[in-house]
Amino acid sequence: MNSQANVGAARKLSLKDKYGLMTRDLGWETSYVPMDEVFPHDKFEGIKIHDWDKWEDPFRLTMDAYWKYQSEKERKLYAIIDAFAQNNGHLNVTDARYINALKLFLTGVTPIEYNAHRGFAMVGRQLRGVGPRVACQMQAIDELRHCQTQVHTLSHYNRYFNGFHSWPQNFDRLWYLSVPKSFINDAMSAGPFEYLVSISFSFEYVLTNLLFMPFMSGAAYNGDMATVTFGFSAQSDEARHMTLGLEVIKFILEQDPANVPIVQKWIDKWFWRGYRLLTLVGMMMDYMLPKKIMSWREGWEIYFEQSGGALFADLERYGIRKPKYWEDSVKEKDHITHQAWSMFYQYCWGTGVHGWLPKQEEMDWLAEQYPDSFDKIYRPRFEQWKKQEDAGERWFNTSLPCLCQVCQIPMVFTEPDAPLIRRQRESKYKDERYQFCSDGCKDIFDDEPEKYIQAWMPVQQILKGKAGGPGIDDVIRWSYLDPGSDTGAFEASADARNWKLWKGL
Repeated sequence: MNSQANVGAARKLSLKDKYGLMTRDLGWETSYVPMDEVFPHDKFEGIKIHDWDKWEDPFRLTMDAYWKYQSEKERKLYAIIDAFAQNNGHLNVTDARYINALKLFLTGVTPIEYNAHRGFAMVGRQLRGVGPRVACQMQAIDELRHCQTQVHTLSHYNRYFNGFHSWPQNFDRLWYLSVPKSFINDAMSAGPFEYLVSISFSFEYVLTNLLFMPFMSGAAYNGDMATVTFGFSAQSDEARHMTLGLEVIKFILEQDPANVPIVQKWIDKWFWRGYRLLTLVGMMMDYMLPKKIMSWREGWEIYFEQSGGALFADLERYGIRKPKYWEDSVKEKDHITHQAWSMFYQYCWGTGVHGWLPKQEEMDWLAEQYPDSFDKIYRPRFEQWKKQEDAGERWFNTSLPCLCQVCQIPMVFTEPDAPLIRRQRESKYKDERYQFCSDGCKDIFDDEPEKYIQAWMPVQQILKGKAGGPGIDDVIRWSYLDPGSDTGAFEASADARNWKLWKGL
């Protein structure tokens, strides 16, 4: 009896041993095919890894525990989504204008989540280390789950509001959605280590708070409990993703000193690419939430200048400095959201989100948040457009703007030290001239021009007649939008009319 009891006790594994058995011990060294042929991609970027076992996962989560944990979250999430739908929760949001923030999220962010799922699945196959392979597998499943829960949550709004019906097609064809699409395609077409630095570190660890915190806090503050719920459901996953991002950097940098300049170049690139992508989020924070939570300026100061500053101070011991051009981002924080919303207001005839002018009290709030820029530069612009609206001459810009070859945002940004002068940079490559919105985007192009000359540029496609036809309505329908219903000014939209009927206004 005693010997049998001892045998049973000996078979009980600690959490650390169980984690090792269910992860590291599942890998093996190949014999009849060289490992370099099985994993050909984890060396061509120049990254040197001497000991894959140095990879540490602080959560030590095994796949069986992962499924139990996620299934419990799913049960709670869908119970709340069902209750929201049954109680017509869409009528509890502050204003129909808020719904446009959800349209921007569904069409711009949700497809990134799906493609991030694909990206991590590919990277997990390309790494010969078992630890990071398992971590990538779990994050791939996380990203797919986030896409699914977002689609299920926001499908409720598709019953009552326009602009939600064709989000996958919109992502492929709408001009402003080429900004997030080019970002994730750029990452997915990189090598495995650059992908990890781009998504796991630069976006998930350095910038993700600027995406999820404003969206979910804004949803809560504006009465949208369905969106808040999927945000909370994703937050525990995001904590693991951020931890993976920090582990990625530490692991690569500690493996070999030769990795440092390679990683620094990637950090410079992907900070700027992520920062430009977040222009859409900043615009949402300042202009698309009827009840404001914080301004883009406040968010940037908290989540990048303070938190990011502390992070890069810690990474100095590895030889890593702050990203190149971070000073420009600090100078731009007083301007980029006003410039972006001005663009959407003018071009809303061709967007899946309606455009409007901020109300007087909203402009007063913006003046408080941006005391050095709003009243001086942007309030006069909005007041002039309001006079035109009142006169029945609402301003629509039907010209086609020049796009940045890298981030694909129209040239709306100004010089960091001269906010009345539009910024435009140029490079010449193979007798062709390419335009850029910033020094950051120009540097990225100059480092890999062959990659970016292949970019699918919406304006060029329209000019070539490859985007539906010669007319404005042709282009809109080709983008899977209904002209005048999904597009145009908010005041004239079906969303605005229905909201007044539902609320008895």
